[in-house]
Amino acid sequence: MNRRNALATFAAGAFTAGLGATLAACTENKPQFKAVDLTGADYAKDFQLPDQNGQVRTLKDFQGKLVVMFFGYTQCPDVCPTTLSDVAEARKLMGADGAKVQGLFVTIDPERDTPEVLKGYMANFDPTFVALRGTPEQLAAVAKEFKVYYKKVEGKTPTSYTMDHSAANFVFDTKGHLRLYSRYDAGPQALASDLQLLLKSEA
Repeated sequence: MNRRNALATFAAGAFTAGLGATLAACTENKPQFKAVDLTGADYAKDFQLPDQNGQVRTLKDFQGKLVVMFFGYTQCPDVCPTTLSDVAEARKLMGADGAKVQGLFVTIDPERDTPEVLKGYMANFDPTFVALRGTPEQLAAVAKEFKVYYKKVEGKTPTSYTMDHSAANFVFDTKGHLRLYSRYDAGPQALASDLQLLLKSEA
């Protein structure tokens, strides 16, 4: 091998080694979430919906906290109560850091989920949780922004219908940026771990 070829080989090797080190550093620095990492997603950027007290809320109202947002309805027999219970338990598992987590529940059934019903429902899980209830038109717009599916399934009577819907939490960081998509039944431990990782990555 002549001197020119040797220098070229050395330079190529150095570049490859440097690239490898850079990639390794990026991999090591990136948090390993259990949920789906949606950092940089171009949807679910915000909402504007009244809460159970009639106050219009947006993501800016919760800056400084990690927001865990779920779409469901109060007469849901399993997925919704399980998910809200998991969020409440995750807050407890986080100890003092649990105070930095805000649970949000968006009803996909504003017809039956009145403000009073939502107040009682939130109290069953965590008094700090906030319920959001828009008009059918507002709900449709927010569901489209969040890419959430929901559909009314008729029952035997006009009021005994059920709702098919997406089942996952949207997790926002303390600056209001969408970060994670936590699937149903991941469990409170996995959620608490991911929320702690988010807090550490922002420290």
